[in-house]
Amino acid sequence: MSAVGIIFSSINEKSVYELTKQRTMASVPFGCRYRLIDFALSNMVNSGINHVGLVTHYNYQSLMDHIGTGKDWDLARRHGGIKILPPYITAFANNTNTLYNTRLEALISIRDFIADCKEDVVVLSDCDTVCNLDFSAMVEQHIESGADITLGVKSSYVSQDSTRAITIVNSDETGKVTDIVDYSGTRNGFEDVYIRIMVIGRKYLEELITNAMAHGYTSFTKDILIRSYQHHDIRVYKFDGYFATIRSINDYYSCSMDLLKPEIRRSLFGERTRPVFTKVRNSSPASYCDGAIVRNSLIADGCVIEGTVENSILFRGVKVGKNTHIKNSIIMQDTITGENVYLNCVITDKNVVIRDGRVLSGHETRPFFLDKGSNV
Repeated sequence: MSAVGIIFSSINEKSVYELTKQRTMASVPFGCRYRLIDFALSNMVNSGINHVGLVTHYNYQSLMDHIGTGKDWDLARRHGGIKILPPYITAFANNTNTLYNTRLEALISIRDFIADCKEDVVVLSDCDTVCNLDFSAMVEQHIESGADITLGVKSSYVSQDSTRAITIVNSDETGKVTDIVDYSGTRNGFEDVYIRIMVIGRKYLEELITNAMAHGYTSFTKDILIRSYQHHDIRVYKFDGYFATIRSINDYYSCSMDLLKPEIRRSLFGERTRPVFTKVRNSSPASYCDGAIVRNSLIADGCVIEGTVENSILFRGVKVGKNTHIKNSIIMQDTITGENVYLNCVITDKNVVIRDGRVLSGHETRPFFLDKGSNV
């Protein structure tokens, strides 16, 4: 049975405003050379899904530059391929005809795209998630079970300290959903958490969209899933690999630092049959000058290192000056540091210049952030 993919490029981006001021969530840089969109898109391509709709909102110029024709994901096709779906708004827009704010409103805005698809099944995914997930196995389970909807869940520890909205899904031994609730923060422990990845029949999705429009529904989770799990066959697909959701700058920092752990890198990038694709750039190798020291760090192409880099992630084209010490930090593309600089728990956006002798330090729970193009 064939499947079409739909990726939401901008859901929850307001919660990471530091990184999404000038770009959409999908194009946030991650892990030296990737963008967040690369994980959701690669998961689909590796699972044989070669028709993907990418729902945009605003600030998506950098996303379009990154995706291009889709060639780097083998999605430059006459039939299928990747389709950029800009927000739908008419020339006669008014207060009730504005850009979407939720997944359901986004689906309503692309209902014509969904109706024109020929595939039987739709795979829905956010792009503020980092994982390497086999969608083909999830689709196969969905078909074999005869479910109306299959929700991806991950057993995770939840606590009262959680700052993000969490939806908990309870199911029986057959995988059929018995309850869907928003986490209230009243208990701690492991729960099956909905990871915002879903498989659903295309015709059934069209019916849900039509019904949502008729009743004025706005939230897929609250207005559809929680209302209907008792009346429809909703099941779970349990994912046991590495999974992270980026809903704050702290999430971004901790998820990035996870990449310095070999077992996490193997989970995300170690499967040869499931590579993570990205836009190819022909950059020169990193240059390690005399006196350079690098420990437990990820260094991208085109970097020039004269100082010390420790437990850090450096994107393409970063220059580290003499006697400069960078530790526990994320330094994005084309950032330049002068001499005798000390950085600890710092995140710099692209094209930042840090002059000689500067000392900047944050903390693991509150990294120090520098905006794109800053000059310190």
